[in-house]
Amino acid sequence: MLSRVASSLYWLSRYVERSDGILRMLKINYASSQDTIEEFTWDPVIRLFSAGNEEEIARIKDDSRSVIEYLLFNRDNPNSILNLITRARENARSVQEHIAKDLWQCLNDYYHTVKDPKLLWYVQKDDPITALDILVKQVMLYYGTADSTMERGEIRSFMSIGKYLERSIQSIDILDTKFISISNDPNLLTDTSYWKHLLLSLGGYELYLKSYREGFSAENILELVMLNNDFPRSAIYSVNNINRYFERLKSDKNIEHYKRLSFSIGRLNSTVKYSSVYTIKEEGLHTYLLKIRKELYGIGNLLDEYYFANS
Repeated sequence: MLSRVASSLYWLSRYVERSDGILRMLKINYASSQDTIEEFTWDPVIRLFSAGNEEEIARIKDDSRSVIEYLLFNRDNPNSILNLITRARENARSVQEHIAKDLWQCLNDYYHTVKDPKLLWYVQKDDPITALDILVKQVMLYYGTADSTMERGEIRSFMSIGKYLERSIQSIDILDTKFISISNDPNLLTDTSYWKHLLLSLGGYELYLKSYREGFSAENILELVMLNNDFPRSAIYSVNNINRYFERLKSDKNIEHYKRLSFSIGRLNSTVKYSSVYTIKEEGLHTYLLKIRKELYGIGNLLDEYYFANS
């Protein structure tokens, strides 16, 4: 496969996965902003998913509708849904002959849905949740179509590696941000709604209730998000899948590059697999998450160097 094609498939998948994470965060945090009696701030969410423009953040961080509009439609924010799906569509267009026609149509529909003026009206004048639900359904349609139409070969492997690399980075960033907030405000440790919103933003609320009967605790949430093999958004689940799909790319043509990258992925896999809540706390959660994040970005850089260098 041409490196240009592999790169486009990989980034197409990363952009769609990032948009999914942002939409879920926006939906849950908007609901939280409407429910909470105390002052609510969007500051952590904006810092996770914006270009870091401090002036812009200060201007909008206490206005829910402005935050949603900024993260959905702002062309100056590289992580706005509009920009992410525009880039995903451009990548898909460049590899149209390698993906199913139905999948291209899904991305095209997603792009035109984001640009529909009615969505902006929902955000500014009506109910922003309606706009977010419409976009979440577009992502779900994309994933369902990809699962049922794409061949199980190199194409699928590069797309899946992009998806799970992006997902693991998101889960770690969200976890880190939430626990840093607890360091600044220890009262959040006993705030049930705080933990509930964290789990909902990752899609892990129902699984948590089934897995843990003693209520919400920081240790159990850490275990679920980092170490639960059955949770699709846990770090270990994503890393296992990165390893699984990368193994399918093994070829005599690139065996040296494969071995070097395989070593990095295997090292990360072992680090997460043989961790426990106790060892994570002993090392320090923030330090541990920074280490895992660094490894993930390192894998992304090696993919770019070894597989996408000519893209």
